[in-house]
Amino acid sequence: MTNPVALMAVGVVGPWQALVVIALIIILFGGKGRISSIMGDMAKGITSFRKGLKDDVSDSADAAEDAIDVTPKEKSKQKK
Repeated sequence: MTNPVALMAVGVVGPWQALVVIALIIILFGGKGRISSIMGDMAKGITSFRKGLKDDVSDSADAAEDAIDVTPKEKSKQKK
């Protein structure tokens, strides 16, 4: 049988885990090193991508207004 205390501790984040996560965030996003500049550029890229998705919706509405109708006209019935 499994220990019920071990099952309860699965979702708990301990102080060492929190410290490691904070250290990784500081290393990746803080400082003036090469890694921080790469992560900053990646964040700017994600922000730009999201902005582009929002702008795309309005661009498609404008394109629909400027569209030219190219459907062929119906031929009139000819008498034989």
